[in-house]
Amino acid sequence: MTRFRLPVVLALAFATAAASAAEQVYVLEPGHTFPSFEADHMGMSTWRGKFNRSRGEVRIDRERGTGQVEVTIDARSVDFGLDALNEWAVGEQFFDTAKYPEATYRGTLVEFREGAPTKVEGELTLHGVTRPLALTIDRFKCQPHPLHKRDWCGADAHAVFDRSQFGLDAGKDYGFDMNVTLRIQVEADIRVDAAAK
Repeated sequence: MTRFRLPVVLALAFATAAASAAEQVYVLEPGHTFPSFEADHMGMSTWRGKFNRSRGEVRIDRERGTGQVEVTIDARSVDFGLDALNEWAVGEQFFDTAKYPEATYRGTLVEFREGAPTKVEGELTLHGVTRPLALTIDRFKCQPHPLHKRDWCGADAHAVFDRSQFGLDAGKDYGFDMNVTLRIQVEADIRVDAAAK
C-alpha cells in the first residue's frame, strides 16, 4: 500500500505548493490611485500636479518573488489646480491629448524582500514615445480590506525622468529643468473572479 500511496501524497504536496504560490491579480482602485508629478518652474519654485483618472492591475506572486504592473493614465485628466494651465497642458504645445490621450507604464516587479517588491523595471509611454523607466518602491503592503473582506494591497513608488526625451521640452529655452519626479500612489483590491478560483 505504501508504494502506491507515495505518488498520491507527492502529487497532493505539489498541488498544495502550486496553490500557495499562485499569482494573485489586483485591480487598481481609481479613487485611491493618483499618479502625480513635480516639475521645475525656472528654478523659482516646484510646480505639482496629478492625474485624476487612471486604471490598471498588478499581478504578483509573493512567494516566488515575481510580478507585473500596468498603469494607464488619462492625460486629459491632468490637474495643476489651475484651470488655465490645465487647458494649456492638454493642448498641442504640451501633452497634445487629441493625439495622445493616454500614458502607460508597464513593468516587472523585482528585488523582493520578505515577499515585497522594492523596484519595478519597466517602460513609460508618454506623448507617443516609449522609454525605459525604473520605479523605486518606497512602501508596499498587503492586508485584508476592513470593509470588503478580501486581500488588498497598496504602494508608493517614484522615479525621475527627463521630460524632453518624450518630446515635452516646453520651457527649456527659458531655463526650466527638464527633470520631472513622477510619484505613483496606488491601492488595489484582489480581483473577485481571481479570488474565487
